Amino acid sequence: PITEEEHRELRTLASTTIERERERERERERERERERERERERGERERERERERERERERERETFIYFS
Repeated sequence: PITEEEHRELRTLASTTIERERERERERERERERERERERERGERERERERERERERERERETFIYFS
């Protein structure tokens, strides 16, 4: 059998271990959220580049029609 003091120490250790694991999980979730945000930003930049390319093509079409 273990003493009451050893039992308290084990409970404290278990509690500390559980809290550390929860904090690691929170950090992993924050990192996943940061990655999702980076992906959203990359997608937005790519859509903006595509819109700019489309505007450029439209200007070229208008110029071609004007000089035809």
